[in-house]
Amino acid sequence: MAEERYRAPRVAITRVYTKKGDAGETGLVGGQRVRKDDPRIVAYGTVDELNAFVGAARQTLGEHAAQTPALAALGEVLLRVQHELFNLGSVLATRPEDLRPQQARIGAHDITALEADMDQRNEELAALRSFVLPGGCRANTDLHVARTVCRRAERACVALAAVEAVDPQAIAYLNRLSDAFFVWSRWVSAKLGCEETLWDPNVAASAKDSPPAPSRDR
Repeated sequence: MAEERYRAPRVAITRVYTKKGDAGETGLVGGQRVRKDDPRIVAYGTVDELNAFVGAARQTLGEHAAQTPALAALGEVLLRVQHELFNLGSVLATRPEDLRPQQARIGAHDITALEADMDQRNEELAALRSFVLPGGCRANTDLHVARTVCRRAERACVALAAVEAVDPQAIAYLNRLSDAFFVWSRWVSAKLGCEETLWDPNVAASAKDSPPAPSRDR
């Protein structure tokens, strides 16, 4: 049996609360205590939030998989992404000098796997005539929510990189993942037969023919 690239977790969670964070601090993997609004905590905390939204999207896909079996395969991809996000959280929770050789992290293959999946699914989609608005079905919306949270996680990592060293592949992964969520949202809509909502700037109230109401200001 080949040796695993990353070391398996060695944790024993016997009690959820520790009371160690009551003063607004938490611990990094290296043992350092930092404020909970530290850029590193914000970065991996946002990645954790993203993971929860990916789980919600995967649950939605699972509820449609019996009628649309193709969605089950994407659900498996999302499960892989959840594990990758936990790997990313592990490395973000660790200062560079404390990283260990077999510690879980994001690698180049994680990025290329996203690109390959996007390319394959994008070949099945019609060309876009405008920007797409979230909606049409719940699965589409869930994936768009994940996309926007992913963008926020990316911004948090960029902010962290401005003050501390961050593996460039971590940021590249989030950048590519947000693109993947966009492709997946369109692909899911196509498989479920949901019409895409395209952006039309003239739907806005300010674009209507009626002139604006006169101001009552004196």
